[in-house]
Amino acid sequence: MTNLILSVLMLAGAALFAGGIYVLRKGINKKQGWLMLVAAAVMFANVAIQTIPVPESNQPVQTVSED
Repeated sequence: MTNLILSVLMLAGAALFAGGIYVLRKGINKKQGWLMLVAAAVMFANVAIQTIPVPESNQPVQTVSED
């Protein structure tokens, strides 16, 4: 499920990036274009943070119940 969410986030970021460039080149609304580029950068940063490998020592502790 996480892979699906990250994939959708990357596609949305790419669409925002392309849309931001389009809006800036057309000169329609420069503020909106810059905000779209910032939103795309935030999405890409979130994906990058989520895909950083975590060392084994920082994994959550799993308890084993003794029956």
